[in-house]
Amino acid sequence: MLQSRARTGLAGRSKLRLAAPVLLVAALAACTPSLYGWTVRTSSTPTFGSFSPWTLEREPVAIFEAHAPGGLRGNELGLAGYLAEVLKTVAPDFKVVSPQETASRINKGGLAQEYARMRTDYEQTNILEASTLRKLGEAAKARYAFQPRLGAFTQMMTNRWTPWDLRIIQTRSSVLRLSLQLWDTHTGEPVWSSTAEAILSSEAVLQDPVYLEDAARVALGSTVADFLRGRTSSTYTPLNKAIDSLVRPPKAEEKQD
Repeated sequence: MLQSRARTGLAGRSKLRLAAPVLLVAALAACTPSLYGWTVRTSSTPTFGSFSPWTLEREPVAIFEAHAPGGLRGNELGLAGYLAEVLKTVAPDFKVVSPQETASRINKGGLAQEYARMRTDYEQTNILEASTLRKLGEAAKARYAFQPRLGAFTQMMTNRWTPWDLRIIQTRSSVLRLSLQLWDTHTGEPVWSSTAEAILSSEAVLQDPVYLEDAARVALGSTVADFLRGRTSSTYTPLNKAIDSLVRPPKAEEKQD
């Protein structure tokens, strides 16, 4: 009996000794910010004719609200705003008309219904109808317009270390595909377009996913980098510090929560 109790006590102490470093790792990981590993692959067209990206330092460019297919509708909200912030960071001299100001000018011009019809047709044709586009450009006071479009977004989670059914570390990842087009509102011509696929992953102890916002920022940053550098096919990773810095760090109050 005494030997049995001794063995039981020894086994219990062994489990405690093993559990201690596990809990320590968990506590340390909880205090450490989760870092993304990410890769973005882009495929972009050359700019049309003699157009130069630096034209946008002279000619205003509006940002239309993003599109998304039926199954993803709602996820596209915010993409236009992220694009405006990316452009402000990497091309601060561009004359960008923000999505909010673009919508306000279109609405004040009495063109909301025509804008809605053009967006509906764009879902089917991937073309912004020329006569309506010209009216919208005049209302927005912008010669050019960026049109973002969400193609796909998924979030995944994989448990990696689960001793005694205690979840310690998970791999959280997201895959996002989007496209970005630049249109000439005067002529109705597509000036440039790009598609990007972003894969982000994070080793995390907390419950936070890899957010769509962060995936969108690196994807949009990569397409804009192609635009500015005249590239037609690229792969971007965190080694590109300018794009990596576009991921919004958590605020102090968010860390406390």
